[in-house]
Amino acid sequence: MVDHVAWLGHDSFRLSGSQIVYIDPWHIAEGAPPADIVLVTHEHSDHFDKGDIAKVSRPATVVVGPAEVTGELKGDTRTVAPGDVVTVGGVTIRAVPAYNTNKFREPGVVFHPREDAKVGYVIELDGTSYYHSGDTDVIAEMSEIDVDVAMIPVSGTYVMTAEEAAEACGKLHAKVVVPMHYDTIVGSLDDAQRFSELCPLPVEILPRSK
Repeated sequence: MVDHVAWLGHDSFRLSGSQIVYIDPWHIAEGAPPADIVLVTHEHSDHFDKGDIAKVSRPATVVVGPAEVTGELKGDTRTVAPGDVVTVGGVTIRAVPAYNTNKFREPGVVFHPREDAKVGYVIELDGTSYYHSGDTDVIAEMSEIDVDVAMIPVSGTYVMTAEEAAEACGKLHAKVVVPMHYDTIVGSLDDAQRFSELCPLPVEILPRSK
């Protein structure tokens, strides 16, 4: 189920198939396979890095993201907000909400406000469906997610803790869940392992790929 999923560290992934899809490319190694599609969840620097996008881009690469992202880029871009659906090269991409409910940068101000319209993605590629949650807490909209593979943050601080991520997996439907958002900036492998112990769904902890 996860044979075509490469975890590149933090929230960054590469999906391989008839199209190569990167999600939040960051700290990408030189010589990485070129992207057909790049998905960016939001504008924070550990998710949106123009240099990393350039490393994997070629003239035909399409970048999908919120307005704060696409407004900073040249080339073929598609601007999305939660609820939007776009199709690129036969890949269907649905933007879904991603926001904090209890992770605060200061009293009353969360790191990722709902009104900012940051996103996660549901991706249909070669008959397999993937959910990348973006930076989020447990939110009601997760009950609408039904996919083959879900990618969920587990580190806490800016996103769900391992315990909260396990709670989220009680809402969404997935055949396998891959933990992310750890071992860089915040979180550690211990968080991923703790999540694996608590999660009601099957979990695959992926090794970091290049």
